[in-house]
Amino acid sequence: MKPFNLSRSFDCVIVGGGHGGSQTAAALRQSGFTGSIALIGAEPEVPYDRPSLSKDYLAGKKSFDRMYLRPQDFWAAREVELLLGRHVSAVNPEARTVTTDRGECFTYGQLVWAAGGDPRKLTCPGKELTGVFYIRSKADCDALIDVLPDAQRIVIIGGGYIGLEAAAVFREIGKDVILVEALDRVLARVAGEPVSRFYENEHQAHGVDIRLNSSVASLDGTNGRVSSVVLVSGEAVAADIVVVGIGIIPSVGPLAAAGAEGANGIDVDAFCRTSLPDIYCIGDCARLQNGPGIRIESVQNATDQATTAAKAICGEFKAYDATPWFWSDQYDLKIQTVGLNCGFDSIVTRGDPATRSFSVIYLKNGAVLALDCINSPRDYVQGRKLVDNAARIDPAALADTSRQLKEIDLVMS
Repeated sequence: MKPFNLSRSFDCVIVGGGHGGSQTAAALRQSGFTGSIALIGAEPEVPYDRPSLSKDYLAGKKSFDRMYLRPQDFWAAREVELLLGRHVSAVNPEARTVTTDRGECFTYGQLVWAAGGDPRKLTCPGKELTGVFYIRSKADCDALIDVLPDAQRIVIIGGGYIGLEAAAVFREIGKDVILVEALDRVLARVAGEPVSRFYENEHQAHGVDIRLNSSVASLDGTNGRVSSVVLVSGEAVAADIVVVGIGIIPSVGPLAAAGAEGANGIDVDAFCRTSLPDIYCIGDCARLQNGPGIRIESVQNATDQATTAAKAICGEFKAYDATPWFWSDQYDLKIQTVGLNCGFDSIVTRGDPATRSFSVIYLKNGAVLALDCINSPRDYVQGRKLVDNAARIDPAALADTSRQLKEIDLVMS
């Protein structure tokens, strides 16, 4: 049997097997990088489409073999070595090494950290009970899918996109769903009130019991298995299983311990470089110092930052300036978001939510920041230009659905 080499060298080591990591490897080869590349992934699966987990995969509408980001032969053809099923436990920027939980030590010329985030876990009593699930990996979803046939009453903790997407899936397969949200509306951290209220109404119309302003005090169980969610109000909500979707924590421990600057992620410059030499950080765990100075959790951001980092490694320094976009599918609704609504001071509702096709436009000092477009792909496509140009348009004109957004006269800032 050939001995396993615990110490190897690569010209570029990529940590993270998601959208960001896989795109980095592809973009390096597209940019002419001829050195050796290793991609270290925590999951045993080759890179796959993670957003589908809480949508089509959980619903049984898409098999896993249709979720691969690249064809199976892509990696060998591009001479990218996949080192899967291991975690990087330490980074030594002076020695230019990464160490894994298997005791392996890999030397790098350039390091790209694309490790994403881990689900934020409950901290309340009962958090360790059997029957509590998170949705972040294929293994998470598979474990949940295995118990669904025997579970009728599902409590979801968290009214963000993951929680709402899961609620839609569970209702479509006939489960009783109670969604518990600590704030006064769903999607409170990412969308304006008209969008929140629309989705609350939609989910309630589909039979979801939504509990707002409801914090979780503890989980109770029987024989080690969860049986109810106890709210701060004292109410005990019966549950066969509990699904938690309360955000992620950036997976940056080893990089932060190595001295990379940043809080709530790793700080990066316009080229995705960290404060450590020849170390880049991209995707969910990277905090952009140019622009809004926040982490952006989206496929678009991960893949565009990957391209920025890959080009910089190859000597082509082009600052990251992509317009963020997101999407979510729930029932027969698709919300498409373009731009970031951070700091908006007014909104325009374009169309009638009762028709289930409308857009919410976010403004700051009269300039368009972002759009949330619900079953309104034309507004989404045409609104991108308004966001890119920080267009200043009379709110009445924005609200006038008799005219397409591209037809409205613009007064640029």
